[in-house]
Amino acid sequence: MKCLVVLAHPQTSSLCHYLSGETIAHLTAKGYDIEVLDLYDKAFEPALRESERRSYYADSFDASCVQKEIEQLVRAESLVLVFPTWWFGFPAILKGWFDRVWAPGHAYDHADDLGAITPKLRNLKEVKVITTLGSPWWVDTFVLWQPVKRILRIALLGACAKRCRFTMLSLYKSENVSEERAKQFVERIKSAF
Repeated sequence: MKCLVVLAHPQTSSLCHYLSGETIAHLTAKGYDIEVLDLYDKAFEPALRESERRSYYADSFDASCVQKEIEQLVRAESLVLVFPTWWFGFPAILKGWFDRVWAPGHAYDHADDLGAITPKLRNLKEVKVITTLGSPWWVDTFVLWQPVKRILRIALLGACAKRCRFTMLSLYKSENVSEERAKQFVERIKSAF
């Protein structure tokens, strides 16, 4: 299975990089064909360009600056996202990847009457998410109702890849996680993925 791993953390010594490496090793051992997109290492520009936004409703989206990233997404059968949850949202660089790469004509099509959009990521069979949060689980779950999970599952995948399987694992109180707890979380990843 062709698998795109998208990593969004600026520090190479981060917990997210460690979890990404362990996940890649696990999925490679299971036979996945892995392609890695480290957004910070690539210096991905998250800001939507004026020409891209202007082309959202044109006959074709201006993909000139993100063609490679769009091709990576479109050919992926499996997508793995690894990122920290900051302020109960996505890192800006990852949000920018969604804004610029999950583009009309590629991830979805607009309806002629500007009604509901039509999914185009039919090749995408599964999305696996690994995120770290500084907060305890109950704040994310009961106070904020898991905003990141809802956006991914309902808004993005619901609009662009309705039939794909979705799995999300969150490591809470991760700012002072012990080595033992990090290893236990890796075992959860291996079991779920």
